[in-house]
Formats: sequence, C-alpha cells, structure tokens
Amino acid sequence: MFHWFPENISTFGAEMDFMFMVILGITGVIFFLVEGALVYFVIKYRHRPGRQATYVHGNTKLEIIWTAIPFVIVVIIAVMSMGPWMRVRDPDRFPPAAITIEITAKQFEWNVKYPGADNVLGTADDFTGRNRLTVPNARPVHVVLRAEDVIHSFFLPELRVKQDAVPGMSIPIWFEATKTGEYVIGCAELCGLGHYRMRGSLHVLDGAEFDRWHAGGGQATAGVTPAAQPLALRSSGTGQ
Repeated sequence: MFHWFPENISTFGAEMDFMFMVILGITGVIFFLVEGALVYFVIKYRHRPGRQATYVHGNTKLEIIWTAIPFVIVVIIAVMSMGPWMRVRDPDRFPPAAITIEITAKQFEWNVKYPGADNVLGTADDFTGRNRLTVPNARPVHVVLRAEDVIHSFFLPELRVKQDAVPGMSIPIWFEATKTGEYVIGCAELCGLGHYRMRGSLHVLDGAEFDRWHAGGGQATAGVTPAAQPLALRSSGTGQ
C-alpha cells in the first residue's frame, strides 16, 4: 500500500498500515502547527531594547480548547482502531488455527516448538527449531509467545506482527501470510549486549510443501531437530 513500508504479506496488514498513516497524518499536522506557532512567537516576542516583559495570568477559554481538541482526536483514533485491534489481539476473535506453534525467546535466540503429526503441542512427537520459523501460506497460524530470561519483542515486519515476550507470561498471537518466501524475524526490544544479533528467518511455504515438511517432522529443513530425540543423537548430527 505504501512503498516505503516493508512489503505487506499479512491478511490484516492493510488495516495496520492505514491506522499508522492516520495517526502519522494527525501527529504530523499537529507537529507543524506547533512548531510554526513556536517560530512565530519566538520572532514576534523576541527581546527588543526598552521593551518590558508583562505577566499574563492565562486564558481559561484557550486552555479548554487546547485540552478538548486532543481529547476528541484521541477518542476518534481509539474508536477507529478498536475494530482492527480486537481482530488482531483478542484471542476470542482469532480464526481457527491451522497450526499452533510455541516460540520461546531467550538471549539471544528464538526457540520454536512445532506439534507433530497429532497437531497437538506438548506430546512426544513435537519437534523444535532455532531461529527459524516455518509456516504455511494462506492458513491462520497461532503462536504462544514466551520469554525465558528478559523481555524480548517478537517482530515480523512483513506480517505487521510485533509483540513483547514477557517472562512468566504466555501470550497468544496469530497471523496469516498471503505470500510464500523467506522473511526476517527480529527482536524489537533491547534485551542485552547481543540484542543486535537476535535474528531469525521466517519461511512461508505453500500448503502442500508445508504439509510435506510438517509430516516429515521438519527433517527437510536444516537447523530443525525433533524435540523428543535423545540429546546424544542430536549432538552427533543425526536428524539435522
């Protein structure tokens, strides 16, 4: 929609972009009005020889106006954004999940757990990956977001997803991609000295390709290992 934004591959991305531009437009107009008034008054009331400053008590009418206008603007923005916000953030309004994935952030990596063939997390056939998230295209994906140590922020720019991962909390989010490809996973919260290298990759596969990948326990993708596999077997390099 806007060429200077990251590419939008999210079903709700257009709504997020529109609200961003509305808020940017309102704040931009206010910024230039305020800065213009500041420059005007600096010039008009600059110091001049022989001119005495006068004390002004205030103007109740003006104070009511400049308090009421921002209040009205904030209410309008809140009303406009409530629908998109609830569709994206309210778990009761999430579409049914094609798959639910658990992502645990820690310094300085993203650990991803997928359900196995039973499509249920927390069973023996779960498998895991690090710094790589593989999802199907055109299917709703639910994510349970956790943090192991400090606050991180799970950021998928192209999907317009940005959510803090907070220690002690399990935070549900969802998204649905509209285009296959490889994209960036970033951490948008300063989380320590290694924050700059806390990056991952998002791989969006078409439905059939994802089904094959998932049925194989992620074996076709480097860096993904079955969660139930013995540690000794993992360290030997088998199953990578």
